[in-house]
Amino acid sequence: MTKLTFLGTGTSQGVPMISCHCHICSSDDPRDKRLRSSVLIETGGVSLVIDSGPDFRQQMLRERVDRLDAILFTHDHKDHTAGLDDVRAYNYTQGRAMDVYAEPRVIDSLKREFSYAFSDHKYPGVPEIDLHPIDKEPFAVRGVEIVPIRGIHYHLPVLGFRIGRLAYLTDMNRIDPPEREKLKGLDVLVINALRKEKHLSHFTLDEAVAIIDEVSPRRAYLTHISHQLSRAAEAPPELAARQIYYAYDGLTVETDEL
Repeated sequence: MTKLTFLGTGTSQGVPMISCHCHICSSDDPRDKRLRSSVLIETGGVSLVIDSGPDFRQQMLRERVDRLDAILFTHDHKDHTAGLDDVRAYNYTQGRAMDVYAEPRVIDSLKREFSYAFSDHKYPGVPEIDLHPIDKEPFAVRGVEIVPIRGIHYHLPVLGFRIGRLAYLTDMNRIDPPEREKLKGLDVLVINALRKEKHLSHFTLDEAVAIIDEVSPRRAYLTHISHQLSRAAEAPPELAARQIYYAYDGLTVETDEL
């Protein structure tokens, strides 16, 4: 069994957005309180996080994640990488460096942003990180096979990941046909749906639904949601009728097999 927990489901500014008092940001519904997008995947005795954004520490504490085997990065924007320093806690409790998997361009960015963790003369207590370069080819983390899915985020190449019959895509506004073929036969597809209006770097609700219709997962969950979509309670009812749901922070979903 594979279990996915939504650590965060918001866009780069989260929901509510600082200084905004719109209908969505002022909601009392806990499903409308969205940290920056990230997921925890537990499968085959292995625990993985995809992206460690600025809310990483809060998310790990909230979900009581006492063990973490690796972090996978989709791309190098700060709302997906800024929390990497907090792997120090796992370094201490697990007695080892944290395995991090990312494309070479993203690894270069991490080395710049967290230069103190990779210097020749490290300050005591800095994060201990083992970097593993990846590309579009499948790779394994402790025996769990992971299939990268190439997408485009405005002009930036980014990665999503398929693990068994589950796939996670965020920060995309284009996926070419050969990559969409990798999404066939899924139990669960998670895909970004920023808002209803066109956006230059993220799928809209309609664009996300069109991809869901094409690849036909058993269930789909929308993430990387902004305060310009709608309240969770106001999700279009026709979506649920088609097994498409707004994700929310803390939601867990499971697939039957790897």
